[in-house]
Formats: sequence, C-alpha cells, structure tokens
Amino acid sequence: MTEPAIRVHNVSKRFRLGTAQSYGTLRESLVRTASGALRNLKSVFGGNAGGSPDAGILWALRDVTFDVQRGEVLGVIGANGAGKSTLLKVLSRITPPTEGMIELQGRVGSLLEVGTGFHHELTGRENVFLSGAILGMRQAETTRRFDEIIAFAGVEKFVDTPVKHYSSGMYMRLAFAVAAHLETEVLMIDEVLAVGDAA
Repeated sequence: MTEPAIRVHNVSKRFRLGTAQSYGTLRESLVRTASGALRNLKSVFGGNAGGSPDAGILWALRDVTFDVQRGEVLGVIGANGAGKSTLLKVLSRITPPTEGMIELQGRVGSLLEVGTGFHHELTGRENVFLSGAILGMRQAETTRRFDEIIAFAGVEKFVDTPVKHYSSGMYMRLAFAVAAHLETEVLMIDEVLAVGDAA
C-alpha cells in the first residue's frame, strides 16, 4: 500500500471570537503578554470573573481525521461556517492547526482565493509572473506556460495593459488561469471555480 497523498490526524483549529489579530509594535506585544498573564493569575486566585474559560472561543475544526490516496478526489460539503475553507487553509499551510498533524506528499497547490497577489498597477503579463511566483511556480515554468495562460484567459490584446483597466471578468479569468496552470500532485480548490465558464 502506498503512502496517502494527504493524511490528516486529529486536526483542530481554534479562533477567538470578537478579537482581531493585531500586528503591533514590540511595546504593544509586551503589554498584551503581561495583560494576559495577569488575567490568568486573577482567574487562578480570584475565580474566573470573566465567565467561562471557553467564552468567545470557536472551534472551526475539531478532531478531524482522514486520508486521501493518490488519484482520489475528496469533496468537503457543509453549511456556511462549517469549517470547509478553514480546513483548506490549514491543509494549504496558510494557517497552522491548533492541534493535530497533517502530512502531504508531493507538490501542493491551492486555488482558494482568486486574484491573491495581483497588483492593480501591474500589467497582465507582470501579474502572471507575480501570481505564479506566489503560488509556487518557478519562473521557467511560468514562462513555458505563459501563452497557454493568456490564451485560456482570453486577454491576449490586453496583456501589456495594467489590470486596473480590466473588467472584473477579465481580471478574475486571468487570475484563475494562472492558478489553473499549476502543476501539482495535491490541489486544494475552494469556491474559485465559480469564476470559470464552460471553456
């Protein structure tokens, strides 16, 4: 039996509700750390005045376990807020799991949010190379697939025009075309296929 392409074992992901992730100064980080330690001491010695320790905590994923064999396709379905996109982001290493282990075999590509890495001031050509690099394509690979990407997107006449002048459909189609030409062993796809058409 060959190794699975994806192995997920007891993966959980926790978020704290009502708080934005902040990336402040060193001073702000030290104050947050000291404040957290002080709150912890208060809860140990003076009871938990702030309510349940789990108040404001959301487990988007809880003890998820599965394997995907090479050549297999797995679809994840569920209601809004069920954790589908969170699972894909954890599998794509965009965000780490709170608990558990993930093993991926081979080159991994993600089609999660179309247009990630596109810059409005750059031309279509420049954005193809920028987006390709962000998605993990080597420059030689992007160069080799460039004509296919542009033909798939149908923006040949506009390739040297800044994408801020593209229609939203042209913009999305070009962004999707770059991501769709990734050569991977494992491909994660969220709802990005909605921007495509029959072609």
